[in-house]
Amino acid sequence: MNIHMEWYRIFLRTAELGNLTKAAQQLHITQPSVSYAIKQLEEMMGVKLFHRHSKGVSLTSEGSALLEYVKQAFSLLEAGEKRIQSFVQLASGELRIGASGPVIKHLLLHPLDRFHSAYPGVRIRLVQGRTYEIAKRLKEGKIDIGLVHLPLSDQELDVTHVITNHDCFVVGPAYRALSENPISTQALTKIPLLLLSSGSNTRQFVEQWFEAQGVKAEVDIELNSSDMLIEFAQRGYGAAFVNRSFIQQELEEERLFELKLIEPIPSRHIGIATRRDISLSLAAARFNELLVSSIEHSK
Repeated sequence: MNIHMEWYRIFLRTAELGNLTKAAQQLHITQPSVSYAIKQLEEMMGVKLFHRHSKGVSLTSEGSALLEYVKQAFSLLEAGEKRIQSFVQLASGELRIGASGPVIKHLLLHPLDRFHSAYPGVRIRLVQGRTYEIAKRLKEGKIDIGLVHLPLSDQELDVTHVITNHDCFVVGPAYRALSENPISTQALTKIPLLLLSSGSNTRQFVEQWFEAQGVKAEVDIELNSSDMLIEFAQRGYGAAFVNRSFIQQELEEERLFELKLIEPIPSRHIGIATRRDISLSLAAARFNELLVSSIEHSK
C-alpha cells in the first residue's frame, strides 16, 4: 500500500481540529490539498475516515481506530528526531576506546577529562589491552577508536601516526653509578632486566633490539604494567625498559636514572586506528578531534 507520509500528517491535524480549513492553515497548505490527501487515504484504505458536516468534520469509527496508530507513529518519529538531535548535540551517545595502560594514563586521560566535562551525557566505554587485542576489538566493532603501537598493517583498519616515542632503560638509586658513563648492550644484560610480559609489542620490540646486536637477554622480572616496572626499578630491582616521556617527573626528581647506551634504541610510534569501512559516530569523531589536538599541543 503506497501511502504518502504527509497524508497521515494531514489526517492527524484534521482529526485534531475537526475542520479542513483550520488544518490547511496550520499546515500552510490549501484546503483543496487537505481534501485531496484525505480522499486519497480513504480510497487507498477502502473506508470513510471522516463524516462531513456543514461546519467541519468528525471521525468515523474506522477513522478513530486509525487515529490511535497515527498518533503513536508520529510520537515515535518525534522521539526519534529528538534522540538524533541529542546525538548531534552530544547530549547522549557512546564513546568506545581501547589502548594500553601507559597510553591511557599518559595520552588519553587529559582529553578524556575534557570530553567528559564538556559532554557528560555521553557514555564512555574504555578497555585496556595490547595492540593486537585493540585491533581485534576494532575489527569486531566493539570499539570505535584504538591507540596502538606501530607498525600495524591491517587492510580493515585506517591507522594514523600521532606521536613518536623514545624508550630507555632506567634504574633506581641503587644502580645510579651505572648511569654516569655509556654502557654496551652486553653490559646491560649483566643487570637484572625488568620487562613487560611476553606478547606485548613493547616486549617484542626490545627483544628484537637485543637480537639485532647478537645479544640474548634474560629477563628477571616480567610484569603487565609499566607503572609496576617503574616501581620495581625505583626500589633497586634492576633496569626497566620504559617510555621516556612517561617518567619525566621521576627523572627530574632523581628517583630514576636513565642508562646511557652505546647502541641507541630506535624510536617507536603510536597511532590512532579506526575501522576503514565504518564512519565514526558523532561522539567518537569529536573525541578524535580533541585527542589529536591534545597530542599536538603537548609536542
